[in-house]
Amino acid sequence: MSSVLSFLRQPIVVALVFIVLLLYLGELLSPGFASAAQILRLMIVASLLGIVAAGQNVVILGGREGIDLSVGGVVSLSAIIAGNVMQGADIGIVPAIAACLVAGAFFGLLNGLGVTLLRIPPLVMTLGMLGVLQGLLVVIRMGIPSGQAAPALSRFVTQPLFFGVPGIIWLWAVIGIVMALMLSRTVFGHRIYAIGSNEHAAYMAGVPVRLMRIALFMISGMFAAIAGLCLLGYSGSSFANVGEQYTLTSIIAVVFGGTSLAGGKGGYTGTMAGAFLLVILQGILTTVNIDESGRQMVFGATLLILMMFYGRGRAMRA
Repeated sequence: MSSVLSFLRQPIVVALVFIVLLLYLGELLSPGFASAAQILRLMIVASLLGIVAAGQNVVILGGREGIDLSVGGVVSLSAIIAGNVMQGADIGIVPAIAACLVAGAFFGLLNGLGVTLLRIPPLVMTLGMLGVLQGLLVVIRMGIPSGQAAPALSRFVTQPLFFGVPGIIWLWAVIGIVMALMLSRTVFGHRIYAIGSNEHAAYMAGVPVRLMRIALFMISGMFAAIAGLCLLGYSGSSFANVGEQYTLTSIIAVVFGGTSLAGGKGGYTGTMAGAFLLVILQGILTTVNIDESGRQMVFGATLLILMMFYGRGRAMRA
């Protein structure tokens, strides 16, 4: 019985149970909500959130209260860069991918340098970077939509690729496999857990803590850039604040998936379940005609509740 209870308490199991319950609730509220076609559409949206949350996940795992609040700005900037590089032409996809990855890595590098060399708390550093990015976006585009997705990119995100499943969902699955292998089977992954659990002990053991933390923020920036590129394919065009919705939700997905905000404990598989859970919840809130401000209130309350559990767990670990 104790082993069964321990299994049921695992965050990923809890998330999966909530997913089933929310799908059932959605079906009651709106028949067809839990149909295969609708679940596939929800998976596409969850993939966008899950890709952003992949970078958020490694930053949080690295400890020192690491949270990347700049991901929304990087998503928005990357979508605008990709749209203006492509301009609706398939030939521009490869240059757009390169430009987005460079931009994401650059702003991640700035975050990492600020946290490690200047010793700015991650929350403050990434919040400041978000402000810089938002200002940059206003200066560049003045809030006017610009650029256009290439047809091949739009098909990859929204149309079936293999076995009736869109390409972005396959991409998300590959990212999930790579993340799981990296965190569990590589020296880099073990070092992430090491610095997240005890940074001083990891440093004494020879782990290059500063370089690792810079790398984590660069990874977060690049995942946010990939999400921005895919978001462009999903929507067809981009505007200045298109990525704002992912800042808070990416953190909730990570925490709901069982990763401790104290760092050093968790994984990406649970984060994937948490991302899908949040998208279903968002779909239900839309079904009952709750506007964007109301949805943000619900997400904020959800994060506060999760934080209460996180605080309790941290006290127990201490």
